[in-house]
Amino acid sequence: MNLKIAVLAGDGIGPEVTHEAIGILKAVAELGGHDFTFVPLLIGGIAITETGSPLPLETLDATLTCDAALLGAVGDNKFNALSPDKRPEAGLLQIRQALGGYANLRPSIAYKALSGSSPLRPEVTEGVDILFVRELLGGLYFGEPRWWNKESDEAINTMRYTKAEVVRVARVAFELAAKRSKKVTSVDKANVLEVSQLWRATVTEVAKDYPEVTLEHQLVDSMAMHLMNIPRNFDVVLTENLFGDILSDEAGVITGSLGMLPSATLGGTVNLYEPVHGSAPDIAGTGKANPLGAILTAAMVLRHSARLEADAKAVENAVHKVLDAGYRTADIARGSAQTVTTQQMGKLVHQALTESIDKRQSMHAV
Repeated sequence: MNLKIAVLAGDGIGPEVTHEAIGILKAVAELGGHDFTFVPLLIGGIAITETGSPLPLETLDATLTCDAALLGAVGDNKFNALSPDKRPEAGLLQIRQALGGYANLRPSIAYKALSGSSPLRPEVTEGVDILFVRELLGGLYFGEPRWWNKESDEAINTMRYTKAEVVRVARVAFELAAKRSKKVTSVDKANVLEVSQLWRATVTEVAKDYPEVTLEHQLVDSMAMHLMNIPRNFDVVLTENLFGDILSDEAGVITGSLGMLPSATLGGTVNLYEPVHGSAPDIAGTGKANPLGAILTAAMVLRHSARLEADAKAVENAVHKVLDAGYRTADIARGSAQTVTTQQMGKLVHQALTESIDKRQSMHAV
C-alpha cells in the first residue's frame, strides 16, 4: 500500500499530537511493508506568521496531490484582532471547502477504563458507541450572505441547504448505520426553521431506500439533553453543520475529554482527518496534550484512505490496552492513574501496537 499524506500540524498542541499520530502511521507502514510518504505543510497561525495567509496557495496545491490530509489544530489568541477571514480558523474552513469533503465522521466511544473521567455516571455511559455524521460544507458556516457592519452594529449569517446537499450526507449516514446497529437519529429544529423542515423531509425520503435501518427524528435541544441522559439509545447521529459541531463536542463528556475524539471528513477530492480538540495554546509545549484523539484519527486514515481495516483496529485496540493499563494524560487522569506526557503516551501506544501486529503476523505464519 502506497499513501501520500499531507501533514498540516498547525498551531498550539497541533504539532505535538500530530507527531505522535505520524509515529503510529510509520509503525504500521514499517510492520506491514507499506510506503507512507509525509508532506509537511503550513496552515493556520503559523502560516499567517510565515506567509501572511492562513491557507497559502502552496499548501492547498500540495494537499491536492496527496491521498489524505492529516491536520493537527489551528488557532491562537494572538490573531484575534484580525478580521474573521484572516484568522487561523479561516484556513481550516477554506481547506475543508477546497477539498470538498461533506461528510464529517466523529466517533464518540465510552471507554470502560475512562468511566471515572466522565462527569456522567458509569451506568449512563457504559457501552456507548455513537458515530456522528455531520454535514460539513453547508449551513451557517458557509451560507451567503454573511457580514458584520460595525457602523450599524448589525451582523448576519445565513443557514442554507439544498435538497441535494442533504441527500448526499444522509446516504453516508444510512450506509454506515447499515453496517452498525441499523439506526439513524436525524437532528434538526424543524419546529422553527424552514431549513430544518427541508432537512427532515429529505432525510425521511432517503430513509425509504434503507428499509433495514430505523430512522428517528430529534429536535436539537432535546437531543442535547438525551445525549447526557440516555446516550446508549443512539447509534448513528445525522446532523447539519452547526448542530453537529456542538453536539459532537458535547459528546466529549461521554468519552471523558475532547482530547479523545477523532474525526474524518469524506466525500471530497482528498479526505481530511483531524482530532476534534482545538489548539489549546495555553498548554502547548508543556507535554500535557492528549495525543489519543490524533492517534485515533490516524486509525481513521488507515480505515478510510488506506483501506487497512485490520491495522485501523489494531491502533484502536492499542489505545484500549494502554488505557486499561492505567496510563493517562493530564486531561483524563483521575485518582491513582499514572499520568504520562504527550510523548510518553505516544510511545506506550506504539509499543502496544507493535506487540499486537507482531502477534497477528505470527498467527498468520503458523
